[in-house]
Amino acid sequence: MRMRKKKWADPYLEEHSDYALVDPKELKGHWQEVLGVEEIHVEIGPGKGDYMNTMAAMYPDTGWIGIEKDRSAAAVAVRKAVENGTDLGRKRMIVGDAEHLTEWFAEKEADVIHLNFSDPWPKTRYHKRRLSSARFLEMYRMILKDDGCIRMKTDNQELFEDSVLYLLENGFTLKEFSVNYRRTPHEEDAVTEYEQRFLEQGLPVYQLCAYSKKQ
Repeated sequence: MRMRKKKWADPYLEEHSDYALVDPKELKGHWQEVLGVEEIHVEIGPGKGDYMNTMAAMYPDTGWIGIEKDRSAAAVAVRKAVENGTDLGRKRMIVGDAEHLTEWFAEKEADVIHLNFSDPWPKTRYHKRRLSSARFLEMYRMILKDDGCIRMKTDNQELFEDSVLYLLENGFTLKEFSVNYRRTPHEEDAVTEYEQRFLEQGLPVYQLCAYSKKQ
């Protein structure tokens, strides 16, 4: 569900334009240097930023870059990052559409791409907009390192089933696959408030990890 527009969002993003980036073409190929890290994680559609911010705190040697096209959601995520006191130097938020991914990242620059509870776009005519569709997978393949992977979680069974097919049809290899990911503890992977709502209702979370190269 799209977040209601917040009047303070645009001024806040402008105020924090060193962290919230609109079109960072000049950083392409330089993310490790800019963030001062060896490992780069990219979360596409981080929403309010809970997963990205929590994981960045859990793994202080890892760089995190969120890509969020909804400016109000991006502003909320940036505000949380600013206010929770974590190291902003290792994180950035790109306020833009992931369709421009290859303009912002060089070949083999990312270690992991995260797709967490993405919009399922249930109507067939909109399936091409899915973040796991073939056109996005081709971009992910370009920017992922040879041993890089796509990590996906969703509450939507149809999206998960279709995404598995998209990945296999486009030459990806599944390394992990679960239709009830949280049936066992995964302390290495943050549970956001959004995900917790599904768990409290006893609903399954679907999860996979896919590599563009055979491992």
